Amino acid sequence: MTFDKLNLSPDILKALSKENYEKPTPIQEQAIPAVLAGKDLLGCAQTGTGKTAAFSLPIVQLLSKQQVPPKAGRSIRALILTPTRELALQIYDNIRGYAQFTRLRCSAIIGGVSQKGQEKALEQGTDILVATPGRLNDFLNQKQIELSHVQILVLDEADRMLDMGFIRDVKRIIASVPARRQTLLFSATMPPEIADMAKSLLVNPVKINLVPATATADKIEQSVYKVAKENKLKLLNHLLQDKSIASVLVFTRTKHGADRVAKGLKKADIAAEAIHGDKSQNSRQRALGNFKSGATRVLVATDIAARGIDIDELSHVINFNLPNLPETYVHRIGRTGRAGQSGIALSFCEEEELPYLKDIEKSIGRKIPEIKDHPYPLQLAAEPEKTAAVSAAPARSNAESKPKPGRRRRRRPASQ
Repeated sequence: MTFDKLNLSPDILKALSKENYEKPTPIQEQAIPAVLAGKDLLGCAQTGTGKTAAFSLPIVQLLSKQQVPPKAGRSIRALILTPTRELALQIYDNIRGYAQFTRLRCSAIIGGVSQKGQEKALEQGTDILVATPGRLNDFLNQKQIELSHVQILVLDEADRMLDMGFIRDVKRIIASVPARRQTLLFSATMPPEIADMAKSLLVNPVKINLVPATATADKIEQSVYKVAKENKLKLLNHLLQDKSIASVLVFTRTKHGADRVAKGLKKADIAAEAIHGDKSQNSRQRALGNFKSGATRVLVATDIAARGIDIDELSHVINFNLPNLPETYVHRIGRTGRAGQSGIALSFCEEEELPYLKDIEKSIGRKIPEIKDHPYPLQLAAEPEKTAAVSAAPARSNAESKPKPGRRRRRRPASQ
């Protein structure tokens, strides 16, 4: 199928051609006609499947058909909520591309930067607003934004907003938009809280569930290295001596861990930067820009910061720390092999993470091949059988531990 089969307008088709979009992804094929028909939508699909265009293209088309008032008189008619700054800016950039041959205006408001520029953009009028929940609530508290004209509400990455503790903010924002609206909810996973929210927000929604939450892309080559915790950075440096690893996204469990890994790589003269929630927005954008341009070879990130990182030609993903949830593993490796491309995902597994590896393999229904030929193989602790044998050995009784009658213990000389 091609995009012109989806009843998109000539202006949008022209923009897609200019942006080198060739054919719609499965979620775009299913979502675009439903949204154009005014239906509510519940979409569940793993990362990298093209969700942004699935909701953005029909929104641009629906709003562009309406009469557009002068700039200052415009009201926000579509609101897109997303959990991270990076993802908000990515959606904003995409919508600007899709709408470049229309008169629509799009703005983004995110935390981590000054409000002044965002206030000015809103004063000039905007049709589509992309926002993170925290900053949007700041604007609502300051009475600097009006949401009473919103016709289409999009909740993107709803599960991550739940994980990040934004659900209360999201509910307050939802209470500020009209009850009569079209609502689109997208989530990579469907935990009970998100399922309950969907039931309360959506009216007879079209449901799209492309893949199970734990399915992995077939074209992603996966392997695991079992390695001691203290040797992980050494192993990473060793692997990065291979120049064929052109661009790699390294996942760590913590912000401190991301900084430590990036610092260690820099000491080895490997161009690396860390990106996480404690970094300023300017620092995060600079690091992401350097990575996209190729100036930085390795980007070290936490899971939350990685949402919104969209690199078309990301050759490798490395799990420096294995996640404790199989779904998180799937999302991580989905950063490579995007939109049907091939990719390579490597994972480091220390002894304490072996149960995580077992859960991941059970969930994805396959055993991840282990690479044993490397300089830092994991030396496991004593085998359970041996430990059990020792613990099962009969203990000496009190009678056995006492000196036998007629025999006295020898005292050590005081000098010893």
